[in-house]
Amino acid sequence: MQPNLTGKRALVTGGGRGIGAACARELAAAGAKVIVAGRTAAQNEAVANEIGGEAFTLDLLDRKATDAFITTIGTIDILVNNAGAAESAPLEKMTDEIWDKIMEIDATAPYRLIRGFAPRMVQAGWGRIVNIASNAGVSGYRYSSAYCAAKHAMVGYTRALAIDLARTGVTINAICPGWVQTQIVDEAVNRIAEKTGRSVEEARKTLEVMNPQHRLLDVTEVSHAVSMLCADAARGIHGQTLVIDGGAILK
Repeated sequence: MQPNLTGKRALVTGGGRGIGAACARELAAAGAKVIVAGRTAAQNEAVANEIGGEAFTLDLLDRKATDAFITTIGTIDILVNNAGAAESAPLEKMTDEIWDKIMEIDATAPYRLIRGFAPRMVQAGWGRIVNIASNAGVSGYRYSSAYCAAKHAMVGYTRALAIDLARTGVTINAICPGWVQTQIVDEAVNRIAEKTGRSVEEARKTLEVMNPQHRLLDVTEVSHAVSMLCADAARGIHGQTLVIDGGAILK
């Protein structure tokens, strides 16, 4: 059952495409006024216009711009930290630039957004924070040390902050999807095909079989979980790590 989020104001980072766009649509369908933020203005505006929301251009690598964005937005009720970056490299090819970029976008930026918005949620006595992590945040993957480290940090931060927020009316949870059919996955498939000489279909199959259901997830499977966690009836779900990957990782 869809929650009633009428009167709630939500922010979705990376909301112009993929999982973020699906979350923006689902939250809007539940009655929330949604702010769609991301690096690509045209994508943000397209989704915002579709759902009757607001669009903001935001580069999470720019800390000053992010601080100004937090001040401009003011008070929100729901924060979905969805924006992320993924880049693979073996240890000998891992650079400081790759490491710093992945950690900044996938771990530090969510921390800074939560630090900026959560106190106002606490003051209001109600809030929902949903961090879109990855099943890489509860496991390890080859050539993905920076990404796994950043997503583990996001999961750890979620669990620790849950203790601090437990009696405030604000909940925080992490969702950890496996491979989801998005533009990022299409790009990964193309890289695999290019580096291995496999066809695009064969490359995609290597990702599909990592899910015991032998398929890529749909973005709506993640957005549905986000919406569910925002319901009043979900107030007891707090500090949890919800893995959505068809049973690939059983905790």
